[in-house]
Amino acid sequence: MSFEDYDRALKMGKKAYRNSIIRGEYPYLPVLDDILSVAEIRGDVNLGLVDIPLDRVVGTSNKGRTYSFASNFMPILDFKTEFGSKWSKLCDAHLDEGIHDPIKVYEYLNYFYVVEGNKRVSVLKYFDAVSIPAYVTRKVPKKTDDPENVIYYEFMDFNRITKVNFLWVSKPGNFEKILDLTYPEHKEGWTEDDLKYFTAFYYNFAAAFKEKGGEKLSDITTADAMISYLEVYDYKDVVNQLTGEIKQNIAAIWQEFVMNTDETPVDINMNPPEEKKTIPIFSQLFNMGPNAARPLNVAFLYDKEPSSSGWLYGHELGRNHIKEVFGDSVSTLKVTCTDTGDTAVEVMEDLIENEGTEVIFTTTAELIDASLKVAVKYPNVKVLNCSINTQHRYIRTYDARLYEAKFLSGIIAGTLTGTDKLGYMADYPIYESVANINAFALGAKMVNPRARVYLRWTTMKDETRHGIRDEFYANNVDYVSDQDMIAPDRASRNFGLYKLSKDESLNIAMPAYNWGALYEKIINIIIKGQWNSGETENLGRAVNYWWGLPSGVIDIILSKNVPQGVARLVETIKTLMAKEEFYPFEGLLTDQNGEVRNEDGNRMSADEVIRMDWLLDNVDGEIPVMSMLQDSAKTIVELKGVVKDDTSLAADGASVDNADKGIEGAKDGSGTGTMN
Repeated sequence: MSFEDYDRALKMGKKAYRNSIIRGEYPYLPVLDDILSVAEIRGDVNLGLVDIPLDRVVGTSNKGRTYSFASNFMPILDFKTEFGSKWSKLCDAHLDEGIHDPIKVYEYLNYFYVVEGNKRVSVLKYFDAVSIPAYVTRKVPKKTDDPENVIYYEFMDFNRITKVNFLWVSKPGNFEKILDLTYPEHKEGWTEDDLKYFTAFYYNFAAAFKEKGGEKLSDITTADAMISYLEVYDYKDVVNQLTGEIKQNIAAIWQEFVMNTDETPVDINMNPPEEKKTIPIFSQLFNMGPNAARPLNVAFLYDKEPSSSGWLYGHELGRNHIKEVFGDSVSTLKVTCTDTGDTAVEVMEDLIENEGTEVIFTTTAELIDASLKVAVKYPNVKVLNCSINTQHRYIRTYDARLYEAKFLSGIIAGTLTGTDKLGYMADYPIYESVANINAFALGAKMVNPRARVYLRWTTMKDETRHGIRDEFYANNVDYVSDQDMIAPDRASRNFGLYKLSKDESLNIAMPAYNWGALYEKIINIIIKGQWNSGETENLGRAVNYWWGLPSGVIDIILSKNVPQGVARLVETIKTLMAKEEFYPFEGLLTDQNGEVRNEDGNRMSADEVIRMDWLLDNVDGEIPVMSMLQDSAKTIVELKGVVKDDTSLAADGASVDNADKGIEGAKDGSGTGTMN
């Protein structure tokens, strides 16, 4: 029997050897000594006796045994050699009583390299064993900004918390996502039951994903795919699922995995599609569109009463606009649900099953997870969430390009300031908010090279709008960009752009959302059969609507306090922007540290604008990290934040023991400044 097994293993080894040669790859086992010869190591950490996954045992620690094995750990020496004889005897021993003696390995970047026990690994890999006991010594690399290194440091922290060493991810932040999606209440350390249930679920998922062809997808690991799965299906609901059930769910959301492999998975739709001038007769006969007898049922979901929130009040005005424009042909419902989790899912399911709702707008980013779950379950219902840069195929997202109005506000402020000191009050450090800050600063700089923008965040601990305004006033800041809209139940003059004074502020201009125009255009897309056509036809990618001045979704309202000449300048620039003949983020742009972020003659892409995580050189302030924020702000920042946590690069002299435990610290904000 051992001869037959060795013969089969030998054939597997020789095949792998030949394939490596054909591809121009090293045909033997990787050697850790060679790898470390070009890597900086901070030191070793003894992890003790650990069960290690055999699929991550990839090489040997030195060249002594590498030429006995092909790159897949199968033998390539003849059976009649001493090596072949020992391998065969070990094979017989495994079949009789199993291999139980631990091997010795080095772990580096979550791959294992054998010090003692190469043949044991080979035999167990031949029999498709899952794991092997091993005495593990971790080689800790010096911390760098390299993505693989960043992921590895995140893995070390994840491994310390969970004891999991059998999975890997391809993107920074994904290990943290696994913690959030599974046992967020146990981030200090998993229990034995946590590990047991997760291990069973992961291997069931891995088997199902492999059967569905997941291994053929590039640039996505099984763990990456599992994250996408758990973003749709709650872990507590699927942790005990068997492979067959998981396969059915994977088939339902297959595009989620495919999009993970796309370098540009989001189709950012900058303008509404042009309306069709003619509709084919066939379409007219079979798609009569909604009417009073059969209206299109549309629901708007809010996470609080709109009258208490300037943001939601604007969306409620948009809903009322829909009622006026479409009359009885569109029926709208306003629904408030303060729980953005399971209750929101139940509310939307009730709207679909009992109210016949066909379109659902969820108006805050916090509702995106609930939106995704409902969209997957009801593929014929159109679910849209008000957020940006969301990579989900099954829902669409929408937002307005507020930075265009902020740029115009900056022009006004830069022109009118008498002190060259402008204030900017921002709320959440999330996608696009940094672009709004930079656009305001850029507008001010265009007309006044001396203008400085002093940035403060209202969601930081121990900060209040009143306190920030007092600080601004004390330091001669004379114009302030504040919240864009106030709630109807809170009267105040402190919104938009205003001139700061000791008593009552003087309103100058207000960036304005016209959500009604956006909702009208989206509903027209649905009614006129353009949902899957025109500029939205790329069904292999997520679709984000991000509309601005050209579509009438964004505007700026000037008060009588704006001088006529300044108003004419603003109207001229606004007209050019609406015609797409002028673009704020074009030309040379330099950040607070003097780094060129955009070259002269280049226009930044929409994705680059959305993902800005840096501030222009005329901005004094910083982008706060999570620990600086009030608890009430952390939920949305965790979802859409440009900074996810407080982890910083470890100091070169930090102890290796701490490197294994995860090194925490506040990320230094760049360009912090004073107004004095």
